[in-house]
Amino acid sequence: MKKNTIDIITLGCSKNLVDSEQLIRQLEKNGYSVTHDSETPEGEIAIINTCGFIGDAKEESINMILEFAQAKEEGRLNKLYVMGCLSERYLKELSSEIPTVDKFYGKFDWKGLLQDLGKVYDERIHIERSLTTPKHYAYLKISEGCDRNCAYCAIPIITGGHVSRPMEEILDEVKYLVSNGVKEFQVIAQELTYYGLDLYKKQMLPELIEKISDIPGVEWIRLHYAYPAHFPTDLFRVMRERKNVCKYMDIALQHISNNVLSDMRRHVSKEETYQLMEQFRKEVPGIHLRTTLMVGFPGETEADFEELKEFVKRVRFDRMGAFAYSEEEGTYSAESFEDNVPHEVKQQRLNELMAIQQEISAELSAAKIGECYKVIIDRKEGDYYIGRTEFDSPEVDPEVLILGADLNLMIGQFYQVRVTDADDFDLFAELVNE
Repeated sequence: MKKNTIDIITLGCSKNLVDSEQLIRQLEKNGYSVTHDSETPEGEIAIINTCGFIGDAKEESINMILEFAQAKEEGRLNKLYVMGCLSERYLKELSSEIPTVDKFYGKFDWKGLLQDLGKVYDERIHIERSLTTPKHYAYLKISEGCDRNCAYCAIPIITGGHVSRPMEEILDEVKYLVSNGVKEFQVIAQELTYYGLDLYKKQMLPELIEKISDIPGVEWIRLHYAYPAHFPTDLFRVMRERKNVCKYMDIALQHISNNVLSDMRRHVSKEETYQLMEQFRKEVPGIHLRTTLMVGFPGETEADFEELKEFVKRVRFDRMGAFAYSEEEGTYSAESFEDNVPHEVKQQRLNELMAIQQEISAELSAAKIGECYKVIIDRKEGDYYIGRTEFDSPEVDPEVLILGADLNLMIGQFYQVRVTDADDFDLFAELVNE
């Protein structure tokens, strides 16, 4: 057990990661040595930043807390703190059920953790973070919470309503990160397109992205988690005109059947969704679309599922994830609908949908053979350098493998490559001498 050392473990999404990075910076400023997601935690204090989104994520968070609680009981740990979404949602229950934990904090009151350690939160460095990602890219959170209130989603229960960050503060953070070597920004929020409505009384995402793209040193901007209803169409122009705004959009669509969309309270129709997909491809040539779909929502019929399969085949998403509906207490769907699609049917539909997508992904990847792309190098593994194109977000999308026994490529630098081969997910490439 290392004195004055803290281990932080982050579970869940990149939005949680940003919170952990801010906390790490504050802890380091206060003289602590901090490790993040260490294989072998050795600190005298552990902080677990939990996820509470769906069943599997909650289970993972609980198991992690219990694992560290046992370490504390065995004398391998002095203090154990828990923060984040699960803690926000079940603060009282967790406190009584796992008393070994010294204190539970919600998603937004982790600043109190510093106080309980006898330290002070330094407001002067509130935009600063100690990155846990490779130093050439960072996640940029532009808002908290969500006002959408989709029937199945517990996020608004956990995080509350949508709160945009002031534009000046975001731009200052980008400049700070660029000065520390960051070139690529994954812009994240629970729902990007709502940005600005609370502060500026109108959707300000296009203007914000333009202003970020004006900052010298920003090489790539990639957008994550948009909503299809009332999409700010001026964003098409920004994506088309700005070279450093990646032709990439992560837009969770969930379903296509009007019956299911209505029950999900998505406020968008099948017709509008198809039209938006067409508009993306027409207005931003070459754009890569990523989406997330849900199977097994209460009342989803075979006919609804057939519509969903047809949608995937017709739109041919460049990237797609899917998951089975899991009932979340306190949500509209949990209180209004019976979870009446059997587990095995959900699983079968999920497998079927992903098999269709796998075939599409393989075809789209194969079509890239012979093409040249700009890639950023993330790391080296064995004989290969691993990079990504503008169409690939870290952790979730395909990678580009460059055989590099004789090469001396720099991590975090851009190179031109030619694709020589492809499998279902990744591309293989060779360096192009410019």
